[in-house]
Amino acid sequence: MSMEAGKRIVVTGATGNVGTSVVAALADDPQIASVLGLARRLPGWSPPKTDWASVDLAQDTDLVRYFEGADAVIHLAWAFQPTHDPMRTWRTNVFGSLQVFRDVASAGVPALIHASSVGAYSPGPKDRAVDETWPTHGWPEAAYCREKSYLERVLDSFEVRNPGVRVVRMRPAFLFKEESASEQRRIFAGRFVPGQLARAKAVPFVPDIEGLRFQALHTDDAAQAYRLAVGHDVGGAFNLAAEPPIGAAEIAELLDARVVRVPRPAARALLAAGWNLRLVPASPQLFDAVLRLPLLDCTRARVELGWHPQRSSLDAFDELLRGMRRGAGLDTAPLAGRRTG
Repeated sequence: MSMEAGKRIVVTGATGNVGTSVVAALADDPQIASVLGLARRLPGWSPPKTDWASVDLAQDTDLVRYFEGADAVIHLAWAFQPTHDPMRTWRTNVFGSLQVFRDVASAGVPALIHASSVGAYSPGPKDRAVDETWPTHGWPEAAYCREKSYLERVLDSFEVRNPGVRVVRMRPAFLFKEESASEQRRIFAGRFVPGQLARAKAVPFVPDIEGLRFQALHTDDAAQAYRLAVGHDVGGAFNLAAEPPIGAAEIAELLDARVVRVPRPAARALLAAGWNLRLVPASPQLFDAVLRLPLLDCTRARVELGWHPQRSSLDAFDELLRGMRRGAGLDTAPLAGRRTG
């Protein structure tokens, strides 16, 4: 590791959608001397000032040796699948996070920046935005929300026991970029769904389902918030999202498709059938959660971090569609696309 003046940052989950953007943003920051990226499988991709170590949070029980001497640990590692085996994701996401939190304290790291999510929030309004004081009890039937919410409670007690650690919780909306499109198609739609369905006129209609209104953000813009949190003496939660909210009309315009009203029970039944047949990886419980997510007020991030997204939510979603059409990816195991393996 470099011994020059500047901060040393450790990033878990450094090869995924968010991790690659965060590592790149840190590498471009002159105040950052070095970055250590932790990932289960080492990547071919590596920006300046970055070293790598192979770590599996479901297996490794000692992370102190990686954290010692760090100025901050950014914890991004997360497993979305398999949705049919919630105990497996619980071991990685919850037990792995508990290990990260414990070893941050044991190593004396002064700052922990944790990737929470809009999914940690309790059901909320679609006609107004909520700030960081909105309850974080999640949607209990969805494993993703349940795990994110549980870790919010863990961090509540962690902060009481470890007052010397500055804890930041990022709660972003849906994060998209072109290079993550192949991964996100595999995680949520499944490998059998062709990416060419993301081109204009490829689908006849977009379903207008009650509650289908969400926010998105370009992953690179989210990464800038993580970078700013390293350099600012702030703590607590930060909502991250871009405007405008996205619904069926906005998606239909991007795809040059019609909008057709579809009853929520019918849409859910179709998804549940595909999930039970293991044709679709996204669970109907996650579908239920998405339709209940609140819209986010990001005033705190703007005021205290000086953070402003450079792209609209529609720009981010359009990048996702373009990436799906092109089979885009990056030379890391999670983001591998048709161009990279």
